[in-house]
Amino acid sequence: MDFETVIGLEVHAQLLTRSKMFCRCGADYANASPNTRVCPVCLGMPGVLPTINRQAVAFTIMTGLALNCTIATDTKFDRKNYPYPDLMKGYQISQFDAPIAKGGFLEIEVAGERKKIGITRVHLEEDVAKLIHREAIGESYSLMDVNRAGVPLMEIVGEPDLRSPEEAREYLIKLHSILQYLGVSTGNMEEGSFRCDANISIRPRGTSELSGKVEVKNMNSFRAVQHALQFEEVRQRKMAAEGQRLVQETRGWVEEKGETVSQRSKEYAHDYRYFPEPDLPPLVLSREWVSEIESTLPELPEARRGRFMREYGLPRYDADLLVGDRDLAEFEEDFINIAPKAPVASVEGDAELSIRPITEIAKIGSNWLLGEVSSISNANNISISEFRKKVSPEKLYDLTMLVRKGEITGTAAKTVLGEMFKTGKGATEIVAEQGLGQISDSDAIVAAARAAIAASPGAVADYKAGKETAIRFLVGQVMKATRGRANPQMVMSELAKLLKEG
Repeated sequence: MDFETVIGLEVHAQLLTRSKMFCRCGADYANASPNTRVCPVCLGMPGVLPTINRQAVAFTIMTGLALNCTIATDTKFDRKNYPYPDLMKGYQISQFDAPIAKGGFLEIEVAGERKKIGITRVHLEEDVAKLIHREAIGESYSLMDVNRAGVPLMEIVGEPDLRSPEEAREYLIKLHSILQYLGVSTGNMEEGSFRCDANISIRPRGTSELSGKVEVKNMNSFRAVQHALQFEEVRQRKMAAEGQRLVQETRGWVEEKGETVSQRSKEYAHDYRYFPEPDLPPLVLSREWVSEIESTLPELPEARRGRFMREYGLPRYDADLLVGDRDLAEFEEDFINIAPKAPVASVEGDAELSIRPITEIAKIGSNWLLGEVSSISNANNISISEFRKKVSPEKLYDLTMLVRKGEITGTAAKTVLGEMFKTGKGATEIVAEQGLGQISDSDAIVAAARAAIAASPGAVADYKAGKETAIRFLVGQVMKATRGRANPQMVMSELAKLLKEG
């Protein structure tokens, strides 16, 4: 039987507020000692009264607007009751039937096909405490850190419009990017500030009857979400083909094994026994406030990508990668805005080397950011914002100008960038200190070329036998001998001349 996959995602994002959702405790719990960001409210002590964090509500409205949602006029908070050990008071303050935002959509593109994914709702709730599991003397036990309890948590519930793990990954990446652009969440999946629960079912193609819905948890990366859904898709189809019954359950993703494992039966809404939170009044969201928030919305990734392609002439591939990370896109914008620009083709002559068309500047910046800059950032496991503390857009632009003027080679420039990141020094200073200036002296290049020819008889024989690409090996040998400083065009010219003479 031909089965169709049906996926809906529930995303939780911690909000970047200074205090918690219903009390004045600091929300900066990440590097705090356990149980130092707590008070009677977030400890769930009897008789305490919560108060609503206005900024968290504003962030949720902002997100709803960015996701094309309708913002409610009247909303409220509810008690969601469940007896998990990380919820001391036995209930979570959340929203049930009157969310802040609902009825939106997010557009994605997979394999060249654009698709609109519905957004059911965007609502607010409080995060729970964190259990720390330990083992000693052969016995296991758990400790509780309450610092995270009460941190504002925004939930974005998507419609079951996704039809493949690849679409789910693209949806998550785009949603993550939007939240970063809005500045409402760090979106750090490894730290748990951006978490995803995926609901996946299958059904015979052309029908509407779903198998038992499976919720998959414990995924802390876009890759993990895609792989977990791919595993679950195969598992469910295999069970259906064998005539086994698929039950509604919650399963956890085990990264080390590359598979999901059953955790518990999946709850239904009535299992939580929702009722209106008696300690919080209903909220009325004035249209004036919503309009004020809407006026502060920044340029979002989709619009910025179009502008990068339209105004800067960047290829779609470059624009996609740049705008996918707000810090990367900001670096590119700042890099472009440093240099004087010419509205026509590049002006020849050393005196006017800094005047270039905006499209050329943009492409140079993009090449460096998506190449060496990203490589250094990934190797050191840091963000672009951390990278630019050492290498600013101004410093990177100065480095590209040295290449443009022929003062250093592209190969040497990569070495210089590495040193700039390590030391925080400027490109000119490093070039002078380490003697990395480009060698354009013909005598020195001829000498290095002769040495490379003498040391590489095999490559020379290949070249003379008609394999012209062998000269690239010899160029590489010269560049290696000169630490990447030799003028590549002169090296190629001198080698060709010497090989022809010889």
